[in-house]
Amino acid sequence: MDFALSDEERAVRDTVRAFVTREVMPLEPEVLRRERAHQPGLDRSELRELQLKARKFGFWGLATPEEYGGMALPAVMQSLIWTELGRSFVPFRFGGEADNILFHATEEQKREFLLPTIEGERTSCFAITEPGAGSDAANIKLRARRDGDDWILDGEKTFITNGNDADFAIVVAVTDPKKGARRGGATAFLVDRAMGWRSEFIQTMGEGGPASLVFDGVRVPHRNILGEPGQGFTLGMEWIGKGRYTIPSHAIGIAERALQMAIDHATTRETFGAPIATNQAIQWMIADSETELEAARWLILRSAWTVDQGLDPRHASSMGKLYGAGMVNRVVDRVLQIHGGMGYTRELPIERWYRQVRLYRIFEGTDEMQRLIISRDLLRGYTKIGGHLA
Repeated sequence: MDFALSDEERAVRDTVRAFVTREVMPLEPEVLRRERAHQPGLDRSELRELQLKARKFGFWGLATPEEYGGMALPAVMQSLIWTELGRSFVPFRFGGEADNILFHATEEQKREFLLPTIEGERTSCFAITEPGAGSDAANIKLRARRDGDDWILDGEKTFITNGNDADFAIVVAVTDPKKGARRGGATAFLVDRAMGWRSEFIQTMGEGGPASLVFDGVRVPHRNILGEPGQGFTLGMEWIGKGRYTIPSHAIGIAERALQMAIDHATTRETFGAPIATNQAIQWMIADSETELEAARWLILRSAWTVDQGLDPRHASSMGKLYGAGMVNRVVDRVLQIHGGMGYTRELPIERWYRQVRLYRIFEGTDEMQRLIISRDLLRGYTKIGGHLA
């Protein structure tokens, strides 16, 4: 059993780390200044400029198939890259990506939606969550009613990431209430903003914010159905599934950077004539953080490895998401405590992380939903204790 990275994995990770250190981290003071002034950390043109710089390094479309100009990287490699991106709080991500379910599009839809999204010419959002349907996505109510060659959409989606910036939305709507969403009663639609939906900003405790999307008699052509009619819920779960290992991978990078800040502070900050690192209380917080960080790392890498092996990743990904999200919250809390009052200010990124990572326990499946999946898999015999080694 070999836990070492391959030469290729190490080379890719180190190249991304060098890019983040040289091109992204120098922007951190300005990002903090803007966010203190309630401005976006990066505007779209600045994000685009960074993405094009990364493209020159060969980093474009991490998960995008090669036929569309992407890298088609394995999940483990993507996990390692997301960890490196997490080491900086600058809201940067590599370009050349599109929602994974957009690859189910027809050739006409690919020309209109997929290819421009990959090139950064269009911005999408995925809309399944509703005021009464968060963890219970099958309870969606937004209705799509057939009217000749069109569908009429009425209802609301909420907490939609990129909903304020997107020029089109992938909307999962109820098309056959009698069947129910899980049994083929929901369909995914590609809906341009120009068709009439509007977004409303939702202020949260984090930076930026999601949106509510309002559909009031929005007319969508039948040709804008993504996939097949009745496939909406299945596509929605496919979209959500990818976040189960990328989100906690990002959390590892945050925890690594924050823990190093705590170590640096503890070895230089003195009280009563000695560095606070000599205090057992500080030592134990650092030890607990490193132990949990390392445990999360291997849970998350295993979930990505499961994807690469072509195995069903849901059980492993749920454990990685559950533990990784909890881990980064505990680590950042300890790091803030070690920094004392300074950690609570907006001069350092610690309080920003404190707000940011709290969301990790909620979106793309709450802690409670991950526990439900994990326990159900065991109780129903879908998996064994010990997973693939059982």
